[in-house]
Amino acid sequence: MAVEQHLATGPGDQTRIHDIGYRTYDGPRLGRAYARRSLYSQSLRGAYGLGRSAKSKVLPMLLFVVMCVPAAIMVAVAVATKAKDLPVDYTRYAIIMQAVISLYVASQAPQSVSRDLRFKTVPLYFSRPIETADYVRAKFAALASAMFLLTGAPLVVLYVGALLAKLDFADQTKGFAQGLVSVALLSLLFAGIGLVIASVTPRRGFGIAAVIAVLTISYGAVSVVQAIAYEQDSTGAIAWLGLFSPVTLIDGVQSAFLGAHSAFPGGQAPTDGQGAVYVLVALGLIAAAYGLLLRRYQKAGL
Repeated sequence: MAVEQHLATGPGDQTRIHDIGYRTYDGPRLGRAYARRSLYSQSLRGAYGLGRSAKSKVLPMLLFVVMCVPAAIMVAVAVATKAKDLPVDYTRYAIIMQAVISLYVASQAPQSVSRDLRFKTVPLYFSRPIETADYVRAKFAALASAMFLLTGAPLVVLYVGALLAKLDFADQTKGFAQGLVSVALLSLLFAGIGLVIASVTPRRGFGIAAVIAVLTISYGAVSVVQAIAYEQDSTGAIAWLGLFSPVTLIDGVQSAFLGAHSAFPGGQAPTDGQGAVYVLVALGLIAAAYGLLLRRYQKAGL
């Protein structure tokens, strides 16, 4: 312990000694890994409003319930009617609910990064033993994990319900595993796109609008053009058009390699060769999003 003493003269020439000493820190230094984990857990909790105001919990929790309720209804119908299969495949559920998923990304990606930009707290993160890559990895992993919970929870409901309905265990387990792979890829892709867009502006409202526009307008535009191509018997172009929207990109990957039924017009699923292109494009977009985020946060002042 280092101690410094200071002499002060008070009224009546009374001398006093003030101890303004300090102690050096000799506890454990947890370092970057601990800081990264803490930022990840904080961001993941924040994606569902945990640790924040009650108002912040309403939308993410409501969307989580909206994602799970249809699955519960399907399970109830399957059990009550003693159906031989579920009304919807595991790989199809996220595509059907893509509007809810897009709304979740649009609301939570700006919450994750735009607030840090608006209130200029990013330099405070970097004043600790944390670097740009740590911040980006923690935020990316947190939003992707939050989305995986959102999209994976209804699949768990479907799977448990299928087992309760005594459907074939092997078929249901295979379909469940394929569905989890699909939503894992979707979570990474959507999280990356959402964070890149949200990191451009400190205005949360602008970020929400931009994410919704990119995810929903691209899906609508691609679906319309695919329908036109199908009506004009240009079926060879349908699969290639699916590369230009995040939703149809995931649909193409799971149709080619995960046994899913394609939602493209006429059920025109990509071939194995086209499916390989889909996988490369999806992984390339995820890597590109990560790279753009690293570049965005190179300067602490932002």
